Amino acid sequence: MIGSGDEDETSDRAGSSGHAGSTGRADSSSRAGSSGRVSSADRAESSDPADLAGAVISWFAENARDLPWRRPGFTPWGTLVSEFMLQQTPVIRVVPRLAEWLERWPTPAALAASSPGDAVGAWQSLGYPRRALWLHAAAVTIVERHRGIVPREVDALLALPGVGDYTARAVSAFAYGDRHPVVDTNIRRVIARAVQGDAEPGPPNGKRDLAEMAALLPTDRTDARAFNAGMMELGAVVCTARAPKCELCPLRASCAWRAAGYPEFTGKRKTIQKKFEGSDRQVRGLILAALRARHPEAVSHAVLSALWPDRLQFDRALAGLLADGLASLTADGFTLPTS
Repeated sequence: MIGSGDEDETSDRAGSSGHAGSTGRADSSSRAGSSGRVSSADRAESSDPADLAGAVISWFAENARDLPWRRPGFTPWGTLVSEFMLQQTPVIRVVPRLAEWLERWPTPAALAASSPGDAVGAWQSLGYPRRALWLHAAAVTIVERHRGIVPREVDALLALPGVGDYTARAVSAFAYGDRHPVVDTNIRRVIARAVQGDAEPGPPNGKRDLAEMAALLPTDRTDARAFNAGMMELGAVVCTARAPKCELCPLRASCAWRAAGYPEFTGKRKTIQKKFEGSDRQVRGLILAALRARHPEAVSHAVLSALWPDRLQFDRALAGLLADGLASLTADGFTLPTS
């Protein structure tokens, strides 16, 4: 919804029905029969990495959702754009916006030739609009340093603005087919349950998480790519945070969590994000929506300040947008970023 979606609180790497930090619990009777217990006959059958990978790859081949970035011919640039969008936004909101972006800016050069304000304006309801600034800056860097071609190597990708370890590995693995372990929230959850027997993964640890995924990764590049995508999909649609569909899981026979009787999570949980309504994020979203509606024209301070009754909170939100480079002050008022 325009005016409230620019600073939203969703976090979704691959369209998961749950969010990082949720309980990871589900009614045990729906997973293991009316008693809620797992019989000895149902306990884990195999923990061999090859068996696990084979099961996930086979399941993914039959059950993968039809998403744009999985279709033949999807470009590395399209993959990079999709990864930026998916960082904290559900798939259902990303798909239509991605199509619009790639139609308008089919190459890094096309986006680099536009203003940062155009990028922020087109971001609309995807949330966390600083990603639009980073994506624009990444496009400029790709044009200036890589002749307009999205780099393939992880280190080169990491040097792009706004690109972290996950995005760099995802682009290299999914767009170019290189063999790298890719780890997101969904994958961490599947490993925690299926391999380690825990209801939820512990706090993120980049080196440890990559090592755990690397230990499961097939040596064949094609299989490794499918396994990365399959593990992500499994965590997104079956091994979800709040209500895992264990009866549909291809790993149910070898799942360590299932074999242990689905023990509940006892570790420290992620801090729940503050309510959106009435927050500075809501005010920022209202201001950005007003600037988008008039882009590239300026909007006066009087018009913007009428959007929110609390003057101190409004001033704080506007100052934050200026400091973050998401708005610019001109002689005529405020606009989306001009440079």
